[in-house]
Amino acid sequence: MSQLNPTLVTFIFYIIAMLAIGLYAYRATKNFDEYILGGRSLGSVVTALSAGASDMSGWLLMGLPGAIYLSGLSEAWIAIGLIIGAWLNWLIVAGRLRVHTEYQNNALTLPDYFTSRFADKKRILRILSAVVILVFFAIYCASGMVAGARLFESLFGWNYTTALWIGAIATISYVCIGGFLAISWTDTFQAGLMIFALLLTPVIAYLSLGTNSHDMALLLETARPQASNLFEGLSTVAILSSMAWGLGYFGQPHILVRFMAADSVKSIPAARRIGMTWMILCLGGAVAAGYVGIAYFQAHPELAAVVNANPETVFMELTKILFNPWIAGIVLAAILAAVMSTLSCQLLVCSTTLTEDLYKGFIRKNASQKELVWIGRAMVLAIAILAITLAMNPASKVLGLVSYAWAGFGAAFGPLIILSLLWKRMTLNGAIVGMILGAVTVIVWKNYMGHTGLYEIIPGFILSWIGIVVVSLMGKAPSAEVTDRFEKAEAQYQKEMAEIGK
Repeated sequence: MSQLNPTLVTFIFYIIAMLAIGLYAYRATKNFDEYILGGRSLGSVVTALSAGASDMSGWLLMGLPGAIYLSGLSEAWIAIGLIIGAWLNWLIVAGRLRVHTEYQNNALTLPDYFTSRFADKKRILRILSAVVILVFFAIYCASGMVAGARLFESLFGWNYTTALWIGAIATISYVCIGGFLAISWTDTFQAGLMIFALLLTPVIAYLSLGTNSHDMALLLETARPQASNLFEGLSTVAILSSMAWGLGYFGQPHILVRFMAADSVKSIPAARRIGMTWMILCLGGAVAAGYVGIAYFQAHPELAAVVNANPETVFMELTKILFNPWIAGIVLAAILAAVMSTLSCQLLVCSTTLTEDLYKGFIRKNASQKELVWIGRAMVLAIAILAITLAMNPASKVLGLVSYAWAGFGAAFGPLIILSLLWKRMTLNGAIVGMILGAVTVIVWKNYMGHTGLYEIIPGFILSWIGIVVVSLMGKAPSAEVTDRFEKAEAQYQKEMAEIGK
């Protein structure tokens, strides 16, 4: 246990640093717009890295390396799909969403954008999208808290409940204090920590083997004969299902909100290059950690007991074995960074949905900026308490829903976002049908058609897209007011892109 003390000290300093950033952001947050969207002031670097860090949770440093360690490179198709999806999201959605949300009455949230974009006077879309966000993110938040608790439990031997509360309180604190700016700034720091850890660990593991590439190939062949085969044991459906994870990017509120917060469209191309470089390096490092880990633990079977019992610990075990405890503390803090960065932005999206879309939208339309900021902070606490309650039992069935929460957002919001930005003929009824069809298809497919092996986001995304197009074409065209706003926003987007030559 004494060997872990330096790691504990490093974690404490890390958490203090995050809280300090939160306090600094508190002083820079003057109104509710800044609390939930940072006053649309994020530059290219912060936009890119905060989008990346909020996307990649503990799965990046635990789940993916563990899957590669267990099965080999055939598990890398999800990473390939995510890279393609993220690039298309930056290319098609990011800049347009930044402009269109500003033209749609300066929309601060996705429900706000949908309401204005389709002139939804009955606010049906606002309610539906708020419900989708709250349901799926409550589950996501619970999952993040479980991941953080498992990290503390594994490293420091704390009991699960203590570990859960410590991780939750650390994240809740800087979200409540500083809001969106605190999350974006801490995400930028955390993204740097994550890429440092993911690039360093597999390189050191490889060098520590003291072998050449041929010797490593022999170790891999002995441990996992098919580890280097990208297609091992996979059908076409399995590969398509893995790559289809990339479709989810178009509908993830915690990622899309980063595009909305950019200081201008002109920041987007640079942010895309930075964000995609970071993502490719991080995913490559995670795959490499699991892959090299196969050879390392084959060469050192006496150290492999923990990893063989739980492959998801491969990154943690390599770090603890290979590095000085003080350095290990810094590297392992990257796992905490991945968990905290994703959890924090999910808490804030839930909070803003409750505050902007429900409290301000239906209860207190004339609420002051100061009142909304404090209501927002109260909602962070409320959602966090709900998530902690769900996470108290880590074996709870509700956490199993996380596997298709990504699909739920992707199918419910993805086609809606894309078509709302590209097709002015899209109607309110088309949007409503598409959102419902996408979400319901994902849930029904997961529960009743899971035996097909097809990832539920594929039928959900396709049916949502078809529903939007068919219902829109069957109905009356949008009003001139709606199409005029769309055309002005699109013209502004094209103008700004032309100015930067992209």
